[in-house]
Amino acid sequence: MFPTTFATAAIFILTYAGVALGRIPGLRLDRAGIALTGAALMMTVGAITPEEAYRAIDLDTLALLLGMMIVVAHLKLSGFFRLLTGWALAHAHSPLVLLATVAVTTGALSAFLVNDAVCLVMAPLVIEVTRSLRRDPIPYLLAVAMASNVGSTATITGNPQNMIVGAVSRIPYTTFAATLAPVAAAGLLLVIVLLAALWWDEFRRPAQLTAKSSPPRLHRPQLIKAVLVTLGVIVSFFAGVPVAKAAILGGALLLITRAIKARKVYREIDGSLLLMFAGLFVVVAAEEKILFTPAAVGAMQTFHLDNVYILTAVTAMLSNIISNVPAVLALKPF
Repeated sequence: MFPTTFATAAIFILTYAGVALGRIPGLRLDRAGIALTGAALMMTVGAITPEEAYRAIDLDTLALLLGMMIVVAHLKLSGFFRLLTGWALAHAHSPLVLLATVAVTTGALSAFLVNDAVCLVMAPLVIEVTRSLRRDPIPYLLAVAMASNVGSTATITGNPQNMIVGAVSRIPYTTFAATLAPVAAAGLLLVIVLLAALWWDEFRRPAQLTAKSSPPRLHRPQLIKAVLVTLGVIVSFFAGVPVAKAAILGGALLLITRAIKARKVYREIDGSLLLMFAGLFVVVAAEEKILFTPAAVGAMQTFHLDNVYILTAVTAMLSNIISNVPAVLALKPF
């Protein structure tokens, strides 16, 4: 038993170290490849059987993430985000209003759509807008980065780690949102105030923002369909429909189209993230099975991880070292 325990611990540590670094020196493995290799090694050393590995993969989380990626892809390809940016530009009559508009828009979108995808869409649009207005792009890009993280805390579908927390805890979508949406709203206000204070030279003088902008290219029928399906998915979340079911059904409905080629949608899907999730689910399940014996769990109680403040500090530290998703999965037993 000891060799298996030692091998399991070594594989877990090396896998998480690789995920934290994002690569293995001398190899072309990315985070997804590292996680899948770790999962394969766990099965090889007997820490987990193939059947247990299959059961360890949370298909609800993967389906939810995949469905939301498809929804975001259709919103992007139909021109929704460009239309939204154009509206924001038309109504932002000063640098401070533009900052607030970018932060609130990014935060609101990140609350219901996957924040990673929102960042990938919003960042180039913000760069384009700030260049056309001849403004410093840095505070506005920081608003995207910070507001996407803050806004995504509001709901289960805001980011991948929330999806895992929701799947494990079975907290209802409405309960989660009612508890954390006010926190997210306060956080967005803090983001705006903080950036305005740090870049005071950018915002202290009122400036009339004018920029020549051509109407965004839209596919109106597909845009209307994408918006209606997205709203339907969000309403389904609050109505108590299982989030994975609502998201994957919404994604499937959007794929039924003659307007957008499927391969364009598939290019927008982060397949490596889905693979990393699958691999880490197996690695963590093997760790729980072999390493989390009653004696080990008793020893871990000395760290008082049942204390919300200590758990918060540990989670924050791990999230900055190994990234959010691996940290949440590693702390799942607690």
